[in-house]
Amino acid sequence: MATELKEKKRWLFFGLPFTFTTYTVKENVLTVNSGFLKKVESDCYMYKIQDVELVSTLFERMFGLGTVICYTGDTTDPKLPLTHIKNARTVKDFILEMSEAARLKRRTVNTLNIGADVTDLDGDGIPD
Repeated sequence: MATELKEKKRWLFFGLPFTFTTYTVKENVLTVNSGFLKKVESDCYMYKIQDVELVSTLFERMFGLGTVICYTGDTTDPKLPLTHIKNARTVKDFILEMSEAARLKRRTVNTLNIGADVTDLDGDGIPD
């Protein structure tokens, strides 16, 4: 598989790429370049991406598009949408694989507190 994917944000109508937003997904970083008069470049390290979601509305499916939403641990972009892109499923799968590989490479572990029953028996505000 390639180590870099590049997609442009498209208009929903006919899926034409007449926007000024480009998404670049590399092995270690996801970059969003947007703007025409004011250029903005935003990066998110792959190891910070915790979950990925693919959303396809009826009109997106009609024109072969999709929206990939990345849920990150990044402070600037906790929810990073890649809106109206072609090959959305391929991009989603690539991001999942690269984010998992980046977490393993950095030895970063995500832990979740699922239904832990911690009680404060003595009332001091500190779980016992």
